[in-house]
Amino acid sequence: MKKAIKVLIVDDSALVRQTLTEIISTDPSLEVMGKAADPLFAVQHIRKDIPDVITLDIEMPRMDGITFLKTLMAQCPVPVVVISSLTQRGSTLALQALEYGAVEIVAKSEIRNTKEYLEESRMRITDAIKAAYMVPVKRMGIRPKVQSQMPIAKKPTGMYRTTDKIIAVGASTGGTEALRYFLTRLPVTCPGVLVTQHMPAGFTKSFADNLNQQCGITVTEAVNGERILRGYAYIAPGGKHMEMVRSGAQYFIKISDGGLVNRHKPSVDVLFNSVATHAGQNAVGILMTGMGRDGAQGLLTMKENGAKTIAQDEKTSVVFGMPKEAIKLGAADYILSLHEMPQKVLAFY
Repeated sequence: MKKAIKVLIVDDSALVRQTLTEIISTDPSLEVMGKAADPLFAVQHIRKDIPDVITLDIEMPRMDGITFLKTLMAQCPVPVVVISSLTQRGSTLALQALEYGAVEIVAKSEIRNTKEYLEESRMRITDAIKAAYMVPVKRMGIRPKVQSQMPIAKKPTGMYRTTDKIIAVGASTGGTEALRYFLTRLPVTCPGVLVTQHMPAGFTKSFADNLNQQCGITVTEAVNGERILRGYAYIAPGGKHMEMVRSGAQYFIKISDGGLVNRHKPSVDVLFNSVATHAGQNAVGILMTGMGRDGAQGLLTMKENGAKTIAQDEKTSVVFGMPKEAIKLGAADYILSLHEMPQKVLAFY
């Protein structure tokens, strides 16, 4: 019998601890080994038995989650899933936690009493824990911010506007740092970039703003109806699907609600399928690190419609799930390391 993944829950809310325990316990491959009201209590648990994965709140008494995370990664690296609130402060700190070694983010406000939200939370939480468990501990040290190897140029002006070409990117676990590396290496003259990163509602705005400060191109959270411009990257809003639509010779963004696709919202397949339909051979599709199979079929559809397609290789993927599924389908024209992607994509244009 396969050994269950041992999970330590760290949260100052008794209600959240109880809810997480109920959700995690429904999955036979997971086991709640302990619960702690703050990081100091968590340390007592860890001294007795090291968990396989820790779920961590950020804003807690006695010691905040960020300080605990830094100490944990320096002394006893363990995969961490951040479960944080949707406040601006909470989302900003959660993204900071990713830079210090956390693997995934789950929005605490999704843990509600209605069946729909509970079921969505159940899948999101259990999948995040399983994805975190798959991440090698050696990769869980404090990761420095990725700096661009080229100077950040002036943001694009109207002279760069075009809708001829499109770059579509999908990512999940490990994708925040992979996207940071990729986007910081694109020049302001690059085609418009559409990005679906599996991330809950309330966090993508902070994520886009953070990337925008580091990139030469302009990075924004996508807005329904806006035109796709050269030198811009558009991040799909958490909790919404993003598609590309065409009106004449121009491309626009469509943001919609709807159910989960491949257990995700936003879904990479939703984006890729729309790009395949409306851009065809004028597009490049890139599937990066992540657990599951979201984006694999969509990448194949892009390829079948004439787009150039890329899957991230196993060596540079934090979790070689989504790219692997795409490769198995024959969806990838190229299997590249993260470091090879920017130059290859720019060579297409």
